Amino acid sequence: MPYLRHKPLATLCLLAPSILPLLPLRMVALTTQSKIVVPALLDINTATPDQLKALPGMGVVYAKRIIEGRPYTAKNQLITRGIIPHNTYECIKSRIFATRLSN
Repeated sequence: MPYLRHKPLATLCLLAPSILPLLPLRMVALTTQSKIVVPALLDINTATPDQLKALPGMGVVYAKRIIEGRPYTAKNQLITRGIIPHNTYECIKSRIFATRLSN
């Protein structure tokens, strides 16, 4: 894993993939700063800006870029389209998904 400047973020990125499979799919995470309820898995095609900002490593700019880049057919398009950096994607990839929109 590439070096991350912020130890709490690096720790969260390392622990999140090992902890998330243990959590029930319906479990809801509650952020302490903004009191935004975030589902255990977040659809990047329908998430609100506040839900996106509650993800680790996300801020106002990345949330706005994700919303402006919609729709997505796969979550890895966040990297292939250059929406967010690879390090940020590694932190959130286990918490997001992209639904395929029906025609």
